Amino acid sequence: MAWKTEEFGASHEGWVGAVLADGSEPKAAVLDAGSSANFHRTREWWAYSGKLNRPRATVARGACSCGWRGEDQYPIDWGELDAFADEFPMKEPYDEWRQHIRDVEAQTIPLPPELEELLGRVEQQLYALVKDAPLAALKAVAALERTTKNISRRAAEYAAADDLSMESISQALGLSQEDARSRLLHYSLMR
Repeated sequence: MAWKTEEFGASHEGWVGAVLADGSEPKAAVLDAGSSANFHRTREWWAYSGKLNRPRATVARGACSCGWRGEDQYPIDWGELDAFADEFPMKEPYDEWRQHIRDVEAQTIPLPPELEELLGRVEQQLYALVKDAPLAALKAVAALERTTKNISRRAAEYAAADDLSMESISQALGLSQEDARSRLLHYSLMR
């Protein structure tokens, strides 16, 4: 079961990762559903039970697609687990990943407090409109989409003109460099 945030998406997708007895992290396990040419890959703890010629994990820890790994490790008692368990019995790896996400957020460029407050109020008012006047909510969403389309294109152009490194841009947005580049390109192409 992967964890995501809307803000950071695949750049910071988290999971309970497996650790082998020698302290190493196993390669991604390939899951064959049997009816497709597409195979799912996972690095989640439950895939490393020692069955199907996969190595057996002895401990688990929080993990993130950005490369972050939790410092604390949690023993896996395969004898106590349900044979079909896919949810780790302890919440600590998730809590550690959430702290990692808070740390990432703290390193991003902050929004001006008055803008953050305004965005929060707009969101509350839109949710209220959804219940009372859904068509008005849709009209407001369309207006916001027009505004964000115009502003995102200009912001991407200004960011490109500032000649910032992709490393700086990705840290400011809390994304991988690939995802930051993709976002800038997406915004710059909006018409």
